[in-house]
Amino acid sequence: MERTGDDVAAAIAGVTPAARRRDAEALVALMRDVTGLEPELWTGKIVGFGEYHYRYESGREGDSPAVGFAPRKAATTIYLPDGVGAHEQALSRLGPHTTGVGCLYLKALDDVDLAVLRGIVETSFRTLTSGTYGHRARDGGA
Repeated sequence: MERTGDDVAAAIAGVTPAARRRDAEALVALMRDVTGLEPELWTGKIVGFGEYHYRYESGREGDSPAVGFAPRKAATTIYLPDGVGAHEQALSRLGPHTTGVGCLYLKALDDVDLAVLRGIVETSFRTLTSGTYGHRARDGGA
């Protein structure tokens, strides 16, 4: 995955519908506060904060945002590279959401507990920035 160098504010300004744009603005503020970092756009229109380096047993390696999200039309995708299983207890208290192996999908930020979401983001960020992360979300996390 690569940084694009595109303007984050301009990208978010173009997000539709308006509710998804407001959610994106709120997530930028939350993730900026959690990480102490400024957002950058990555390929796939992902708004990312920081980076982590991964190296799998297969030898494949690369860099990705340590925490990030993508404001999609159907739902906002929050990326949890350490796997949603690492956050099972917190997710049970979050509110309405769906998940993939390493993704959390939220239709409306107003419907979830932001303190719980913040805790999930903090935990994931800490896990991903503690060193080279060599696992895949589907492999069960750290």
